[in-house]
Amino acid sequence: MIRSMTGFGRRQGTWFDCTVTVEVRSVNHRFLEAAIRLPRSMGSLEESFKKAIREHCTRGRVDLTVLLQGGRGGTRSLQLDAGMAKQYHQILRTLQRTLKLEGSIDIGLVAGFRDIITLSDQPVDDPKLAKLVERLGLQALQDLAKMRKKEGTMGRAPAVGLEAFDRMKSRVEKLLGGDIPDLPRLNQELALYADRCDITEELVRLDAHMVQFQHTVYSAESVGKTLDFFLQEMGREVNTIGSKADDAVIAAAVVQMKAELERIREQIQNVE
Repeated sequence: MIRSMTGFGRRQGTWFDCTVTVEVRSVNHRFLEAAIRLPRSMGSLEESFKKAIREHCTRGRVDLTVLLQGGRGGTRSLQLDAGMAKQYHQILRTLQRTLKLEGSIDIGLVAGFRDIITLSDQPVDDPKLAKLVERLGLQALQDLAKMRKKEGTMGRAPAVGLEAFDRMKSRVEKLLGGDIPDLPRLNQELALYADRCDITEELVRLDAHMVQFQHTVYSAESVGKTLDFFLQEMGREVNTIGSKADDAVIAAAVVQMKAELERIREQIQNVE
């Protein structure tokens, strides 16, 4: 079975008044590579997650990130990056000498740079919280695997053009009884026919629209009209794919995609 190496999974839960989010993303990679980002107190889950990733994926780079926000999920603390502060101070002194500027470089100026003093959440060490994170992580990996499998059906796309070429050539040879007067010309015409069945360009645009749609969802501004526009663009690409690709597997995927787009469109009608 063909499976895509790109996918996404996300699960969210609550622990008291803390929001727990686990996100898993995968992209193309020659081998299997896993990157796990966990709170310090949950380092023991790293091997468990890596094992689960190996069970669901054989290739691709997989990034799993755990986010804990607010509430009893952690204590807030200030972090000082002294090395960065020294670099800022040195650069400011160099700038002052270069431009022959007056004035002093004081603590107020240096501390004003965001990445010198930061506020971070330090999660508490609680076995129940760790179990919740592990459960959400495994569910997110399952969602990732389903998406990779679903997108894998589109792996039929590269073979569609070649199959169209062979299929039409076989029909022509049958009609002509094997006596083809100008084989190079026939191959040229068949290649043009096969190219019209190629849906690679539509898939690239569809993927770009989906990425933009996802980014827009998390925007702080009013996004209803923008999301509706991306849905229209995705629908246009899906329709083109369905009309160009003369393939049963892709046709079934197109029907399913249209149904999903319609469900999303119904939800978007209520978005400002």
